[in-house]
This record gives sequence, C-alpha cells and structure tokens, in this order.
Amino acid sequence: MNISGSQMVIESLHREGVEVIFGYPGGAIMDIYDSLLSDNKIKHILVRHEQAAIMAAEGYSKTTGNVGVAFVTSGPGFTNAVTGIANAFMDSIPVVIISGQVPTSVIGTDAFQEIDAVGISRTCTKHNYLVKSIDDLPRILSEAFFIARTGRPGPVHVDIPKDIAVSLGEFIYPDTPDMKTYSPIYDTDKHAIKSFLSLLNMADKPVLYVGGGARLSQATKEVLSFISKTAIPAIETLNARGVVGASNKYLIGMPGMYGEYAANLSLLESDFIISVGARFDDRVTGKVDEFGKNAKIAHFDIDPSSMDKIIHADCKILGDIKSSLNCALSLLDEYPDISSKKHANWLAYLVSYKKKHHITFVDTTDPIKPQWVIKTTGEILGADAIISTDVGLHQMWAAQFYPLTFPNQLVTSGGLGTMGYGFPAAIGVKEAVKEKKTVVNFTGDGSIQMNIQELSTAVEYNLPIINIILNNGYLAMVRQWQTLFYEKRYSSTTFGHQPNFKKLAESYGALGFRCSTKKEFELALDEAVRSKKTCLIDVIVDKDELVLPMVKPGSGLYEMIMPYGEN
Repeated sequence: MNISGSQMVIESLHREGVEVIFGYPGGAIMDIYDSLLSDNKIKHILVRHEQAAIMAAEGYSKTTGNVGVAFVTSGPGFTNAVTGIANAFMDSIPVVIISGQVPTSVIGTDAFQEIDAVGISRTCTKHNYLVKSIDDLPRILSEAFFIARTGRPGPVHVDIPKDIAVSLGEFIYPDTPDMKTYSPIYDTDKHAIKSFLSLLNMADKPVLYVGGGARLSQATKEVLSFISKTAIPAIETLNARGVVGASNKYLIGMPGMYGEYAANLSLLESDFIISVGARFDDRVTGKVDEFGKNAKIAHFDIDPSSMDKIIHADCKILGDIKSSLNCALSLLDEYPDISSKKHANWLAYLVSYKKKHHITFVDTTDPIKPQWVIKTTGEILGADAIISTDVGLHQMWAAQFYPLTFPNQLVTSGGLGTMGYGFPAAIGVKEAVKEKKTVVNFTGDGSIQMNIQELSTAVEYNLPIINIILNNGYLAMVRQWQTLFYEKRYSSTTFGHQPNFKKLAESYGALGFRCSTKKEFELALDEAVRSKKTCLIDVIVDKDELVLPMVKPGSGLYEMIMPYGEN
C-alpha cells in the first residue's frame, strides 16, 4: 500500500522510537504537520521561535542520549533555525532537523519563502539532504538518524519539498542503512592502546584531560575506573563537567581561559597529557605553541579529522572511547609501573595548588554576589537538579561553583557560545526528565531576552523550569573584556532600559520574583521549587564582579589574571 511522503516522515519517526518533536509549522511543511495531527503516539511541542526548536531538541538529546528531532518550515523558518543547528554541530549533539521546502518545480526561481536550505546548512551539519524523489525518502530518513547518532554525533538536516510531501510511494524502511562511503565504527586498536600504555608506564606526571566526547560515548564508568586504578589527576572541560565529578579526589578542576589555576598548572607541568574526547579547543589550549610543550600527548577520539588538527599527538587512539578505555583497563596489569603509588606525589602537588588557589569570591550581603546565588542554589538542590545556562559570566560561574556530580548535569553551549540557549534547552531537558529532576536555567539579563518568548511554551506545556537571572545591567562578559583589555572603554554594553522581569513573567502566566537580598532569593527559590510552575527569579547582583582567574587572550596558560591581587 502506497502512502504519502508526509506519512512516511511520521512512520519513520515511529521506527526510530521518537517520542517528542519540537517545532514550528509553516506553509512548506504544512502537509507533514497534517499527518502528525492524526498521530497520537508522538508528542509535538510548539515553540515560539524556530531557533528554540533546535535548542530544545538538543537539551532533550543531551538528557536522554537519543536523537532530538525538530520540524521547521522553509525560508525564514529555516534561517531562524540555523543558529541552533550550528550550536548542535559545534557541540556534537545528534539532532535530525526536518524542514519543508517549496515544490521542486519552483526551486531556484526565488519562490515565496524559498531559501537554499541545503546550501546554508552544509557547513554546520554533519550531513544534509534535499529529497528529490519520493522513492528516496524512507532511505534518507533512515540514514539521517544513523548518521546523527553514530561516530562523532551531530545534526543532520533533511529538506523535503512540498510536492514530495504529498506524493505517494511505497514505504520500505531500511532498519540498517547500507552506506558504503560512511564507516563510523572502528575496531579497538589494541596496538595503539599498548603504545599508549607504554608511554604512560614511563610518565611521572600524567594528567587525564577529559572532554565532551567521554560524555557522548557514555564512558563515565570507564573514565572513573581508569582514574581510580592509576591515581592520575584529571581535569574536565566545560562540556565534560560532571563526568569525573566535583567530589572526586582526583579532580583538579576545569582548565582553560576561565579555568582553575591548578588545572592549567597540570597541563603546563605534565610530562604526559592524555586527551579523552577533547578536541583541544582554543579556549583550553591558550597559545598553541606553549601548550603541552614539556609533555608527550595521547589523543583518544572517534573522529579521525580531530587527530593532529590543532595539537600534534604522539599517540593516536582512534575509536569509541568507551571501548578503547575498556581495552586499556584490561591491559593495565601488563604495565606494573602504572600504579597509584607512582603518581601520589604529583597528585599531592596539584591538590596543594588547588587548595592554595581555589576559585572563590569575596562574599557580601549588599550587593549580592552572583557566585553566591549559584553556590547557594547548588547547596540547596545539588544532584537533584539539572542545570542549563545561557552564555556569559553566569555560564562560567555555574561551571565553577555549582557542584556538578554526574554527566549531562550541565547543559550549556560550549563551542558556539550561544546567548539565548539556556531556556529552550531547559525545555527539552524538562520534557525528558519529567518530575525526576528540578531544572534550573542560570541566565543573564542580556541572554534571557534572546528567547524569553519561550515562557509561553513552558507555561502551555506545564514545564516547571526555574530561570534565575543574574541581573547586573550589563552585557557583562563583553564588558569584562572591555574592563581588562580595552582600558574601560565601555561601548554598547550597558542596558539603559530593562523590562520588569517579574511582571513580564506574570504576563505569560509564570511565577515572577525580584530579589535584592539573600533572604529574598532563598525564599523565592524555595517557593519556585515547591510551586511546580514555570518561574523567573530576577536577582539584582553586584554590577562589577568579574570571572577570575582568566587567561589573557592569545597567551599561554601560565599568563593568568588572578583574583584579589594573587600572583
């Protein structure tokens, strides 16, 4: 029996186990939405902006481990979605984006709401398709999900012209795509792992540099086992926060531009840096010529294009991190010099610097310190919450001061640094976890206004997300750079006018709070948690607080601006 292209889309989603879609309809995708209307198995969440649809799908994917799905229409519907797609690409998040397109007969004629969506998305997707025949649609959809979730994950875009959506064809869905030019599965390279262990056997000051790939490959158990058996100090990148865990005695901290002194010191003084799913981002390496210049470097990664892309690795272990670490663990006994006793002095040395130069702040009652807000929230909610963030000073403070104890507890925009990400991502997170976890979005008075319309989405779908605005009246991350590197020439970073966030939240049907004292915040947070409603807590914080320490742009990791007069 033949079915329409739009029906094929819905049936394909069933085959892939999709339970929720985030989207926004329009003319070119209307037939797919019409088929969705008669389906009672897949939930659709109507966002208020296409960008938010992709970001919500990302939050859902990060939390569940499944492929997120978003629907958008052609033209401006798709261009609105591009920032979300680029964000997923930079952070390797598996999302399938299905967009409507004008009929094939008018493609290239500047038809109403026509845009070259495939051309636009080519540089910010793992792969993309323009469907040209109804006969290809089932295969393309199967391949899209396969590509998105395998190898190094990422977004895949499928553009479906309107005439394809209404055409009839035979639905034959390949459960296992046959893709001769795409081979994302690598056998564990035992020879490379033995070479790695030989180098580790000779090292006196190794450090495990854990990146987001360890989280994506669900290798937390293996990372922890490797650390405990070798007593190697570990550092976590922003996208890996929670993998090792804040309470782990081997965790030295987060490295990089806004990292901890001891974490950066570990990279400077190490004789063997072991990168596990990290891509040597410039915010971590600092000046590339200075990075790891005294160390041998091993690189575990599933993406061959990441090898030697930025930093040359002496030992390359290509493959799934979980499998590779399991292999390394099974061979450890063959290398007796890799022992906890051997690394004890090195670990103690780094821990002493972690204690001496731990990230802190000078607490005050008036004005409230933004770090205190995050620290207090962490003390109250701890592991019972999943934290999303927008991008700015609050993002770095969340990574520094919230006690992140499990992978995916922090949902943030790492690679693209997208303001407006936190709230829609939190919508996807909350839809995934239901009542199992409290979901808190730390944001700024600049970032929240990028996608504040999603208050309507959260209220409509009864998603109790707690948005905490650290309100300092500035675009504070840019202002920090102006303070430190532009001789306090403050160009366009001060908000001369702001809305009444409390009343704005209430106008959407959410709970709104405005706090200028610590007691007011504690009472507001307690009420927000108990209310089980969408909330916005506007906290007036110290306008002049900076994120420190900080590595100077273009400098080595040793050139850190320390807080409070430290050297």
